[in-house]
This record gives sequence, structure tokens and C-alpha cells, in this order.
Amino acid sequence: MSLLAVGISHQTAPVTLLEQVAMNGDDTVKTLHELLDCEHVSEALVLATCNRVEIFAEVDRFHGGVTDVSRVLARHAGAGVEDLSPYVTVHYEDQAIGHLCTVAAGLDSMVVGETQVLGQLRAAYALAQAEGTIGRELHPIAQRALRVGKRVHSETGIDRAGASLVSVALDRVTDRIGDLAGRPVLVVGAGSMGALAATTLARRGAAVTITSRTPGTALRLADSLGGRAVDLEDLGSELADADVLVTCTGATGTVIGTDLVTSAMVGRDRPLVVVDLALPRDVDAAVGTLPGVHVVDLAMLQGERAARPGEPVAGSVAADDIAAAHALVELETSLLRAERLAAAVAPTVSALRSQAAVVVDAELLRWPPRLPAPAARSRAGVARTVRRVVDKLLHEPTVRVKELASSPGGTDYADALRALFGLGLDADTTVLADAVTVDPAGTGARDQLAADRDLP
Repeated sequence: MSLLAVGISHQTAPVTLLEQVAMNGDDTVKTLHELLDCEHVSEALVLATCNRVEIFAEVDRFHGGVTDVSRVLARHAGAGVEDLSPYVTVHYEDQAIGHLCTVAAGLDSMVVGETQVLGQLRAAYALAQAEGTIGRELHPIAQRALRVGKRVHSETGIDRAGASLVSVALDRVTDRIGDLAGRPVLVVGAGSMGALAATTLARRGAAVTITSRTPGTALRLADSLGGRAVDLEDLGSELADADVLVTCTGATGTVIGTDLVTSAMVGRDRPLVVVDLALPRDVDAAVGTLPGVHVVDLAMLQGERAARPGEPVAGSVAADDIAAAHALVELETSLLRAERLAAAVAPTVSALRSQAAVVVDAELLRWPPRLPAPAARSRAGVARTVRRVVDKLLHEPTVRVKELASSPGGTDYADALRALFGLGLDADTTVLADAVTVDPAGTGARDQLAADRDLP
């Protein structure tokens, strides 16, 4: 079994395509189970954010796994595999582990160093656990990625630049209309992104009004921030009074149309800044062409990143902080790699020691079952000596095969060990069959053998 990562992100795809593959909670659950129905997939985790949809899967074949996962992704997007392939990235085994850890650390985000993706990964992991699509192979990988993310944010200075996408978008609003303190801002959506936006706005001193398809959630959020909650039916009148609209719902269609915004602009002499952080987008693309309306959306932020390749959107991450974060990712992924490789050879080491124990016991069974006490003590001493000799002979090769497992091609040594000692055979049956010819009942010799082990 091997780890495979197949995904589409802001690094490779335009926002229009990200909108097409975007997933809500129900979509993610459906996708998880579709993946497990595939021939080559045994475990799966789906990380779906506003910047990426990536599938991490345990597969039994590389090409078969890529085909299975790509088909599920394309089917969800309503497109052909060939349509998505130019934008899809594929990582395998060590690269896949390193990629997930890099994502968890915020190093692959549109805003380098942001922390929101770590919470999104934690939620994706919890969902996969709840749906039973993650097992003993993906568990340690997801846990290590979460550990890496926490270490990077607590042990490096990357948080100094780790502004969220919300903060960067609001910085663009400030660039356009100035300080937000005291300004009326309407937030549409009270989910995780909406709550983050409203909280960030409140910290900047804005007068926050919240509306949502779930009025109770909007009211609780507004109360916690000292803001107002209004019905969604009042969206038009509230928009007319707002200087800024921030929208981030989970809707699959347009929430803010041109007619609504056109009506809100009637008779006003000040600009309106619309911040659309939803994927797929909430705001009709034509809204940006209306007089006096400025739109800040994911496509704009993606364009900024493309114009400054290699630089964080926030523009304030120190190179030393990024280097330190990458070093932590490399350290943690190398440790996990060594643990996975050691675990891969553990069955071979166990089988070799088990086979040796069976051989020793089978040979000792050839002694007569009943002996005088002095001879029995002699036999017990011989048994202990033989076991010590065998243990010493096996110690070096078993220790070395574990050490070599962490090096490139290290599992080849375990394969060689299995071939040399015939560990693929039913060694226990073969050896014990010889012993039965000495003592057909087997009981006397075996009882004596057990007694020998208890002798001082």
C-alpha cells in the first residue's frame, strides 16, 4: 500500500476551475465514500478549502490509484479527466507526505503562513474518522501533518506574516477606502469563514451587521461581537447603508446579483467595496463593472500572487522564518518516513525470529521426553545456550535491516531477508512436522520443553 495525493489548488488552477471543483460538507462525505468504492483505494481523506481540493488516499497501485481518484474528482466537477489533467498535481509516498505537511504549515497557501488551513485539515481528518474512511495507514500521516503545522506556527516567526485570507482582503479594502473604524460593514454568511471575517472586522473597529440563512447562528455571532443581526430578506436595504460588503456563504449559486447592487448604489455618493471570499463565488462577476463598486475576490488575490511569484501576498514574511518552517517540515517528514519504513520491515523481523524459535523448539523436541533430573538440568542448560546463540546470530541482521530501512531502497534488504530465509513459506508447519516423527503425540516432549524453560 502507498500514499497518493491528487488535487487542484490555486497554485495550478484559475479560480473559475476551483469554483467548479469546490465542495461543501455533503459533497465531501459523498466523495469520501465514492473513493472507498474504487478498486485501488483503501483509505481516503479530502481537504476542501477555498483555495484547494486535495485527496489523500492509500492505494495498492500507483497508476490504478491515480486513475480512480482522478475519475472521482472529475465526476464531482462535472468534467472529463482530460479536462482537469493540466491543472491536477500528483504526489506519491514521501512527496505526498511532504506536501500534506507543507500545506498544514501554511507554506502552500495563497497567503503564506496563514493558520486557517490547519483548522481545515483538522476538520477534514475528523470527518474522515467519523465516516470511517481513514485507517491505520493515513492516521499517523494526518496526525504528523497536524503536529508539523502546530510546530511551525509555535516555533517559527511565520505567524508574524501569517495573516488569513480575510485579513489580506480587508487590507485591500483599507487601501481603497481607508480605515474601517466606525464604518458600516455587512457580512453575509455566519459559517467558519463568515465568523472569521466578522471577528476580524470587529477588531478593526468596524460596525458589523451579520445576515445568514441560519438566523440563530447570525444572532449568536453578532451578540458575541457587539454587532447586529438582520434577516436575509433585508439584504437590499442593509447593503444600501453599508460601505463594505463581505460575503462568504456556502451557496452553490449567485447570492449577490447586479440588480441588488445597482439598487443599493442609487442616490449614494460614496463607493461600495465588495469582498467575495466564497468558492464558488457569491457575487455576480458583472458587479465589478458597476460605477462606484470595487470588488476584491479570490481571483484578484490569486493575480497578485502570480504577479509576484515566490512572494507571500501579505509581503511581510521574513525569508528566515520561511526557511525555518521548511526545515521543520523536512525534519518531521523524515522522522515519519523512517517510522513508516521501519514498520514496513517489522513483519519480516518478527517472522525471522519466530522461524528461528520454531527451529530451536523443534530440535529440542527430539530429546527423549523423560530423563533423570541431572540430565534434564543439562538439557535445560543446553536449551538456554542454543537460544542465546540464535538470538546473538539474529541480532545484527535484524538491527541492521531496521536501520537500513530508513535509507533509499531500504526495504529491499527486508525483501532479501525474506527470500534468503524462505519467510514466505509456512515454516512452522514444515519444522514441526519433523518433530512429530520423534514423538507422535507430541505431548511428552512439549511438556518437558516447557518445564526446561522454567528450570533455574
